[in-house]
Amino acid sequence: MFRKPIAPMLALLLVCNAATAAEPEMATFAGGCFWCIEPPFEKLDGVISAVSGFSGGQQKNPSYSEVASGRTSHLEVVQVTYEPTKISYQTLLATYWRQFDPTDAGGSFVDRGHQYASAIFVHNAEQRRLAEASKKALGESGRFDDPIVTPIRDYESFTAADDYHQDFYQTHTAHYNRYRSGSGRDQFIAKFWGAPTTPKYGKPSDEKLRARLTRLQYEVTQEEATERPFQNEYWDNKAEGIYVDIVSGEPLFSSLDKFKSGTGWPSFTRPLVAANIAQETDFKLLYPRTEIRSQHGDSHLGHLFDDGPQPTGLRYCINSAALRFVSVNKLEEEGYTEFAARFE
Repeated sequence: MFRKPIAPMLALLLVCNAATAAEPEMATFAGGCFWCIEPPFEKLDGVISAVSGFSGGQQKNPSYSEVASGRTSHLEVVQVTYEPTKISYQTLLATYWRQFDPTDAGGSFVDRGHQYASAIFVHNAEQRRLAEASKKALGESGRFDDPIVTPIRDYESFTAADDYHQDFYQTHTAHYNRYRSGSGRDQFIAKFWGAPTTPKYGKPSDEKLRARLTRLQYEVTQEEATERPFQNEYWDNKAEGIYVDIVSGEPLFSSLDKFKSGTGWPSFTRPLVAANIAQETDFKLLYPRTEIRSQHGDSHLGHLFDDGPQPTGLRYCINSAALRFVSVNKLEEEGYTEFAARFE
């Protein structure tokens, strides 16, 4: 069908409007320890980044120790940068309310003091309108016996916490799991909301991946590169344990299913958790191959072939750079206790 060309000025306006609509926006939430508030947002599609930090006080550039001690008027917060064309502020609010106790004005679970209290810091009038409506709806829902005390405050400033506190659930998994389990947060969420609303494993933003992964790890998992055979970390690893996705942490393979294939890459007869493995058809060598990717992290792992040993006859040929090895004696510490019994 023939269509008339768009007038130059109108076309320019459409392009400008589209560019404006696609600009990222920010949202800032306090819900107690920022270690626990950051992950649920980071795993949402449309969220560019979730950064732990401090807001609500007058002191400039406060340190973690200053805020944690209560010597400032700041709260621990997470600042979310998101694409409004992909995810709405209402969805962020719905995710936020499910992460803490909004009836507690004195802190959050085991962390007491104003620095761990909850608050929504709104960046504009529309966010305030939506936040107030969301808070009112939650209060009228009857989910909680006590009133919702989370205040809605105007956003003024934000100071990012140091690198140690960013992505803590990934960089200090054992510490994070012990703290979260012991704090009572998960028990509270299960009691009032049921099953978790976000997956346990997810893919961080590209910016965080580039900062955390080595060049080879990034090229393999994100750009589908292949590392050199016999010159990678795990091709000849004989230790007992499991292999998890270097990006998301989801469990992928076990040493119990690993075999020496002679190819120079780690090879397995089957996955540890089949649901964490996705398959796609790859035509990069002009003929079809079965590419293997992680389900939650969407990492390129390697390829699947039908020339493996019994009992499956399969060979999962995987890049070491896409994996992280967790030894048997580290399974409980790293949060993979469910797989320990397999090695007894």
